[in-house]
Amino acid sequence: MNNKLLLLIIDGVPWRNWRRLFGNLEGWVDTGEARVWKIRAPLPSVSAPCYASIHTGVVPAVHGCTGNYDVNRLSVPDIFSEIRGAGGITGAITHSSWSEFFNRAPFDPVRDIEYDEPESSSINHGRFHTMSGDWSANQMTPSDADLFATLTMLTERFGIDYGILHSCTLDSMGHRFKHDCEETDGSCYLLDAQLAPYIKRWRQAGYEIIVTADHGQSERGHHGGRGEDQQDTALYYFGPAKGPEPETLLQITQIAPTVLTRMQVPLPETMKEASFLD
Repeated sequence: MNNKLLLLIIDGVPWRNWRRLFGNLEGWVDTGEARVWKIRAPLPSVSAPCYASIHTGVVPAVHGCTGNYDVNRLSVPDIFSEIRGAGGITGAITHSSWSEFFNRAPFDPVRDIEYDEPESSSINHGRFHTMSGDWSANQMTPSDADLFATLTMLTERFGIDYGILHSCTLDSMGHRFKHDCEETDGSCYLLDAQLAPYIKRWRQAGYEIIVTADHGQSERGHHGGRGEDQQDTALYYFGPAKGPEPETLLQITQIAPTVLTRMQVPLPETMKEASFLD
């Protein structure tokens, strides 16, 4: 496999927050090392259905996940299954829902919170978190610095070809404090600062990088329905491929065929969208 790619899903960040609060990512856009587009989530614009759409390339009405409490092993082809079928090595540092969708369900924290399975037909190297006990006064999200370091460990220890990282920090902060406040501003600034050194390290290791979110969030900290604030987020790309004009609106269902195309893996028949990168 000639190309390597990392996909970072920073949960629940609306378009307006990316463009005004992530100075390192925007700085790379200014220098031309990164490109950015607006990208739209399908309906419902809820986390679990969007996770499934990101990786299968189909909308929730097709893959079947209707909400965060409807998480089961999916039967639709996905990025992991297709890369494994082509002989690639995969890794995931994510919420446990990703393990349930693409490896096995229900999630058993003792069995599944960490595994290395070279023969898996889906995720070879998984490190997962559950956020058990999370509620408005008790944010049970892992440190993003730890997540970035763990993904880097997988790339360097196991030579993964494709890896995904998923963080819920900013989604939780938006639900808790809303968006026009110093708490959310500071959290966006900190994640951007913690991510930046790893962007440089991964690029030096030869990875193309996509940074995006699963959905947006309204000023009241809500998502799930229709509207630019709930559905629209940003997608940043680091790599040599050519993309569409900056004003082009992408769809989240384009991510899976784009990843597979960049990694020179044939698309399954279920993925109807075209890659947005040449």
